[in-house]
Amino acid sequence: MLAQYKTQLPSAPITTALRYTLERWERLCFYTTDGKLNIDNNPVERSIRPIALGRKNYMFAGSHKAAQRLAMIYSLLGTCKLNNINPYDWLTEVLAKISDWPINRIHELLPHHWKHANSRGVLPE
Repeated sequence: MLAQYKTQLPSAPITTALRYTLERWERLCFYTTDGKLNIDNNPVERSIRPIALGRKNYMFAGSHKAAQRLAMIYSLLGTCKLNNINPYDWLTEVLAKISDWPINRIHELLPHHWKHANSRGVLPE
């Protein structure tokens, strides 16, 4: 690449690409030193794809408040996914309890707290 870079016209697009690569060469090769690192960011791209699709859906939520509520639901369901919680099980239990639940303990119903309580076999009442 260095030899090719020296032979190209400064204004050529290939020169720009080569310069970009050469300036970042050490960082571009870093992933080869650690087997846990991916060559690309496709896993991250796949994980945020639903968020991008959700943004399009928010336009048709009916109102700004409805879009905010929809975003909160997506966030809670995403937290379930991150914590390996079945969203249906979580929602079923939370919706059954929430009307009688003390507001100062509402955080206990969040997915990550719910998982912890279930893993100990002690469900908050």
